[in-house]
Amino acid sequence: MFDPVPRPASGLAFRCSRALFSPWSRLSLLAVVLASAAVTVVLYEPQRLLSAGWPPQLGGPAAVVLFGIGYGVCTAAFVPRPILNLAAGALFGSQAGLAAALAGTVLGAGIAFTLGRLLGQEALRPLLRGRWLKAADGQLSRHGFRSMLAIRLFPGVPFAAANYCAAVSRMGWLPFLLATGLGSIPNTAAYVVAGSRAGSPTSPAFLIAMGFIVVTGLAAAAVAWTKRHRLRGTDGGGAEVRGTEVRADDDTRGQVTDSRVDGYAESRGTESRVAGR
Repeated sequence: MFDPVPRPASGLAFRCSRALFSPWSRLSLLAVVLASAAVTVVLYEPQRLLSAGWPPQLGGPAAVVLFGIGYGVCTAAFVPRPILNLAAGALFGSQAGLAAALAGTVLGAGIAFTLGRLLGQEALRPLLRGRWLKAADGQLSRHGFRSMLAIRLFPGVPFAAANYCAAVSRMGWLPFLLATGLGSIPNTAAYVVAGSRAGSPTSPAFLIAMGFIVVTGLAAAAVAWTKRHRLRGTDGGGAEVRGTEVRADDDTRGQVTDSRVDGYAESRGTESRVAGR
């Protein structure tokens, strides 16, 4: 007469599926994927493009597209972008090399962001307990485009670290990709131009590109050094204030104790004089 009430799945298959799709299982999968990519990069050495050159059987727009795809995969596997930018300029010139490098930059950032968001966000967000980690997460979550644009403009922040930090935050895909594409233009262009003019190191274009790279690197180091000392000064000031508060509290307690002792002694003396009378 009545349909049987379905029982919740509690078998071995259900428990295994829950374990496989749990946040920590996905984080472990992300670690395996990144480690495998890093090992592949070490074995195949894509930086050999700078010395060996592009395969002669590949040329034209197809080579630029293929290089951009390889660029994106390599950046997701922690290959330093300056090497790939120099290779893009040396292989394809300033214009085509810049297009391939920027496309590969956005592609690699998107790959890393997607992997971090799908496989690592749920497991890592509960671990954001430190004050500075919470502050960085809040900045990226509330002001994602502006924060990521500033990070990309200054070359001091590692590319892969910024990708995975943004993935753990609540930043959206579109602001992340737009900020990455726009903010990466100046530094990427400088490296690509330097790579394309590496054969004539005394040319004005090469000297301007290298000067831009050096100046931006020094500016990023100066900003990092200033921020670090300000943070240290803030912590020291906070410690000093806390120490002053503790000392003031101790002095207050001492004054209260002394007043209590004096009051007790005075009351005892009054009682003694009354008893003597």
